[in-house]
Amino acid sequence: MAAAQGEQRPLYKDPSAPVEARVRDLLGRMTLREKAGQMAQIERCVASPRAVAELGVGSILSGGGRPPCDRASPSDWADMVDDMQRLALSSRLAVPILYGIDAVHGHNNVVGATIFPHNVGLGASRDAELVRKIGEATALEVRATGIHWAFAPCVAVCRDSRWGRCYESYSEDPEIVRSFTTIVAGLQGQTPADHPHGYPFLHSVRENVLACAKHYVGDGGTHKGINEGNTICSLDDLEKIHMKPYPDCIAQGVATIMASHSQWNGEHLHASHHLLTDVLKGKLGFQGFVVSDWEGVDHLCEPRGFDYRHCIAQSVNAGMDMIMIPFRFEKFLEDLVFLVETGEIPLSRIDNAVERILRVKFISGVFEHPFSDPTLLDVIGCKEHRLLAREAVRKSLVLLKNGKNREDTFLPLAKNAKRILVTGTHADNIGYQCGGWTIAWNGDSGKITLGTSILEAIQESVEVETEIVYDECPIEATIEAGNFSYAVVVVGEDPYSESVGDRTDLSIPFNGSDLITRVASKVPTLVILISGRPLVIEPQVLEKVDALVAAWLPGSEGTGVADCLFGDHDFVGTLPVTWFRYDDQLPINIGDANYDPLFPFGYGLKCSKAMEI
Repeated sequence: MAAAQGEQRPLYKDPSAPVEARVRDLLGRMTLREKAGQMAQIERCVASPRAVAELGVGSILSGGGRPPCDRASPSDWADMVDDMQRLALSSRLAVPILYGIDAVHGHNNVVGATIFPHNVGLGASRDAELVRKIGEATALEVRATGIHWAFAPCVAVCRDSRWGRCYESYSEDPEIVRSFTTIVAGLQGQTPADHPHGYPFLHSVRENVLACAKHYVGDGGTHKGINEGNTICSLDDLEKIHMKPYPDCIAQGVATIMASHSQWNGEHLHASHHLLTDVLKGKLGFQGFVVSDWEGVDHLCEPRGFDYRHCIAQSVNAGMDMIMIPFRFEKFLEDLVFLVETGEIPLSRIDNAVERILRVKFISGVFEHPFSDPTLLDVIGCKEHRLLAREAVRKSLVLLKNGKNREDTFLPLAKNAKRILVTGTHADNIGYQCGGWTIAWNGDSGKITLGTSILEAIQESVEVETEIVYDECPIEATIEAGNFSYAVVVVGEDPYSESVGDRTDLSIPFNGSDLITRVASKVPTLVILISGRPLVIEPQVLEKVDALVAAWLPGSEGTGVADCLFGDHDFVGTLPVTWFRYDDQLPINIGDANYDPLFPFGYGLKCSKAMEI
């Protein structure tokens, strides 16, 4: 009918047209208010028909993993995203949304998804190809729920274990973090050899998702490890340490980059024209779009959000393209339009931001394939992905002690032992095993998702005749009377994320050291530490135990731990961070003057030989 009336399909709706031509065509059709809408990212709980269809917001996210309903199934997630997409497509120009989520160690907000080890554990593996494969598996599971965009990878270089996001960093060594940017290719697909530098990329709308390198820049180097704090260093150190992974991400066509809540020498990253525009978009050649962190614009004044217009002007003029608002979007849109109309933000800056956002949307294929593919749902938590996670777990384990002397090793454990004591707060707790960013923002305790606990993995590994006695916190009488061949004590941190995890006391929680001492004084003992960072191990505790394994936050596949304990696979992990002796040593990093750690960066033992790797 349109053809009969002499109308033509708009160029931006023609999938055969060049991306840049489609961007220019669509941008030229937009009103200022529609452009402002594209720059807004809102939380799913406020994604009303008015917000999406009338005001045309550009993106929606699940903040902190907020699900469509309690214990939501993968199909519930897909239905929610599709419903929101239908609203977006009913807007005047039918510009689809991008839905974003924190899929930082697998599709970790979805019950039943494969939960991989957190980044610090993967850093111990030193296996960049493994991490690329994890990116591929994660992308498939995310895409199966209709979601287009993962807020990953975190490429922070953690320089202080007091930081609450320490486990989101692969290493204190920028070169190791650089090597793991292969996850970008896993999430988005491998760029061809002739791909233009810095141009956003997505290989497959069915199998890949947009990646987001974060948090630009210096988030892992804040003073005293305070989350969202101040990184005090020279430009040279900022470039040599914290900036190092970003050129690698950009070279792989990373589509988006998230700005850090933190400051650099007192300047908020969300308002740094030099770092966002001159360096990131200019010097490094990034052509995707920059997204703010959660309420990041509000943080630019005290009290937060007090002078909202000023905050918006500062951030957008500095080079912010999409604003994670996430709630008061009508106020944001009203103020952004006002700031442009009064000349405080040039229209050219708005056009540049929206051009970048539309470029990523066209690259993503969301115009042609806006809805989920139900045939992918079976991939979530599939056997192949769980086997990959199991491999990642065993490669992430670091053997810190094996025997009370080099001649008398303790591991591997005997599968045919008569009686084994398994104890500790973390022995049979999937939630503790997975850590933060799992189902809920801070994670949780208990059977929060599908998986195998370390206790269950041990039970599956030993001989049928072997008796496993599980007691989370045994009294001395139980230990003494048990006639145990050996004990496995599994202790560690409770789950946390972001500022909730900022801690100055890094002793083992839940009186972990007391439990270790109580057991190890009576029975030959292996200790497994479940943590997002090194914890204090007092000399008298370390002396008593026969073996010590750092398992980090291994995720859903506890069988990977048992694979190494019983000798089916040897330990290969080495420390990605320095293991300090006591809290007052922090921060401590390889290369420091007077470097005197409990275990140095790169330390790790093998069972096959009682020596360092």
